Amino acid sequence: MSTDVGPVAGTETRELLHFVTQETRFALLTNILQHPEQLPSMYELEELNPSVSEATVYKHVQKLIDAGVVREVALPDGERRQGYPWKFYGLTDEGRAFLETHDVLAAEETLRRIYETISDKPEKMVKYENAPRPDAERK
Repeated sequence: MSTDVGPVAGTETRELLHFVTQETRFALLTNILQHPEQLPSMYELEELNPSVSEATVYKHVQKLIDAGVVREVALPDGERRQGYPWKFYGLTDEGRAFLETHDVLAAEETLRRIYETISDKPEKMVKYENAPRPDAERK
């Protein structure tokens, strides 16, 4: 993915910017950025978007993956624990660079502070939030 004004994953920059700022996709990107590890599980993304169906969350995460903005990261088999998630979603290096270039990440630190103030998280979400995650470098 290129971060200049040329094509980005086969899409013009303006079109990609419009794509990532669509309401649901932008909310998902915000959720990724505000997560303590910037690698939430699908369940966490679903819980943070209660007005959107699980199928819609999944569909938009897949679209962000297809666009090269988000990546799926999985724990290796030997590190997976029963009852905990093993797939997580984070920004690609190219996605982060694109969002930084277009000032979409300006509120990243504020988003993290807001996330820290959420006090009514379901027990399962707290458990998942503290689940083992892959090293950020793993792809």
